[in-house]
Amino acid sequence: MTHSPDISAQDATDVPTPSRQVLRQFRVIFNAVKTHFSQVEHESGLGGAQVWALSVVAESPGIGVGQLSQAMDIRQPTASNLVRALVSKGLMRSERSGADRRAVSLFVTDEALAVLGRVPGPWAGVLPHALDALDEATLQRLQSDLGQVIRGLAVPDVAKAAEAATTPLAQL
Repeated sequence: MTHSPDISAQDATDVPTPSRQVLRQFRVIFNAVKTHFSQVEHESGLGGAQVWALSVVAESPGIGVGQLSQAMDIRQPTASNLVRALVSKGLMRSERSGADRRAVSLFVTDEALAVLGRVPGPWAGVLPHALDALDEATLQRLQSDLGQVIRGLAVPDVAKAAEAATTPLAQL
């Protein structure tokens, strides 16, 4: 059983408000994500999004760029940039397929498999892994509650917010 730290423990004279307690929870989440991606980069020399892309392609050899973008919940141009960088590093190869030869199938190299073997998991990141472990009711409550927080931020540029929503955390 995983035991979460008591992040609200304080000196009796310093009892944080509920909003400060939640802020502290966000800090713990952000720190866990940052620490994980730092470990991934240290072990692999690659960014977290690159490792995630490699893992998706390793699990689904022959996947296309569009399918990769869907699997990672990122924009297709972002997936294309990840693929381009990984191909240039010799960690992924692409092959033209289909009748018109426009479709591209992706494959990882043996070197990529070696990288994945030494990188700490979860390859998609600790936050997607934690969210995937939650039940549907909890996820629906969390989605609703975080929606209120986002509305409270009054993000002025809706297009920029939509782009941020599909940017891998490792790239933020």
